[in-house]
Amino acid sequence: MAALITRDELRTAISAGTVTVVDTLGGDYYAQQHLPGALAVRPDEVDSHAPALLPDRTAAIVTYCSNPACPNSGQVADRLTALGYTNVRKYREGIQDWVEAGLPVESA
Repeated sequence: MAALITRDELRTAISAGTVTVVDTLGGDYYAQQHLPGALAVRPDEVDSHAPALLPDRTAAIVTYCSNPACPNSGQVADRLTALGYTNVRKYREGIQDWVEAGLPVESA
């Protein structure tokens, strides 16, 4: 199970440019709204997309989904860890929490 990151920690890391954020919803959800700079990688795409999108296996990576009930962020974080990524955390509260806090999002 991936370590967790808080909204404030994630906001700081995004502002500093020290994290790669991974949206695990993908598709229309990603196109509608995603965290600033987030890359889209659904659970069924990790093995095929991670090597190209996330070449540095030691880089800080944070996965997120819609909210705590969504399993995608944990699945992607666990798979990345299994593939040898060493600094993966999960933003359990997800984009719902981010938006409710009034923080900025992007759309495709």
